[in-house]
Amino acid sequence: MGENKLKTIGILTSGGDAPGMNAATRAVVRAAIAQGLQVKGIMRGYKGLLDEEIFDLTADSVSGIMMNGGTLLLTARCKEFMEPEYQKKGAEICRKYGIDGMVVLGGDGSFRGAQKLAAYGINTIGIPCTIDMDITCTDYTIGYDTSCNTVMEAIDKIRDTSSSHERCTIIEVMGRDHGYIGIMAGLAGGAADVLLPETYDGNIQKLIDHVREKKERGKLPALIVNSEGIGNSAELAKMIEMATGVETRATILGHIQRGGRPTVRDRFIASMMGVKAVDLLLEGKTNRVVAYKGGDFVDYDIDEALAMQKSIDPEWIRAYDLIKK
Repeated sequence: MGENKLKTIGILTSGGDAPGMNAATRAVVRAAIAQGLQVKGIMRGYKGLLDEEIFDLTADSVSGIMMNGGTLLLTARCKEFMEPEYQKKGAEICRKYGIDGMVVLGGDGSFRGAQKLAAYGINTIGIPCTIDMDITCTDYTIGYDTSCNTVMEAIDKIRDTSSSHERCTIIEVMGRDHGYIGIMAGLAGGAADVLLPETYDGNIQKLIDHVREKKERGKLPALIVNSEGIGNSAELAKMIEMATGVETRATILGHIQRGGRPTVRDRFIASMMGVKAVDLLLEGKTNRVVAYKGGDFVDYDIDEALAMQKSIDPEWIRAYDLIKK
């Protein structure tokens, strides 16, 4: 391989924010500068790229950010970037600013944008940042651990008040069409039932019977974790209360799950993935996603990564079924 001509890289955060994005940004910037590269920050994701919201980043620019949630670079959705003319424009803007390589922090939608930049000649690497844990090629996505800890803390607090009133409480958690936050919350929070998009069969009577059984045993509260992909928590609460006579409330945790200071796990993995992304660009690679697989930091082709299907480990579900009451 000939001499690597990489001189300047860009970095952007796209889609939903995730705790640890700042730690990954810091790692990318400092690892790049330490190896003789210049770094351009791009505000507001692909929208900011098209609007040319591009500025120089230094090692000092990212000082003191790794402990913060959210993203220094801000984030936004950009429907225009789904169109070829805007994808081509984005690549041309990269060349205008001398950006030879790009690091994209986000989820699968963000990686589709990275895929298009790569197709137009910009070496691009993706770092999986999503609380949903739904990127198939990796065992872990940045933000998941922090989000699960936030949910667990909320469940503990809701349990206190639910116990005082002998209620049933439905707690709705994020995750889009996947139940990774749901199953983790169910196991760690001692939920009576967990509704996962991957396994829920719509049998409301089974939930009603379980709440009624707990009432008869004097074991209220009954906490039910409901995944975003199922939703309808308020209606479920009404149906359970009408059928059992147990006061039932629905709590939708919402975007509290995206915020907060990242855990040590998220900071560590974000830092390692940020360094790995820079290394891949220096090796001349493009259209790759950094992944954590079997304890190692590896990389996959974006096309391959997006084509993979992911499902919850059945052992997680089996463990929950064995220990719930």
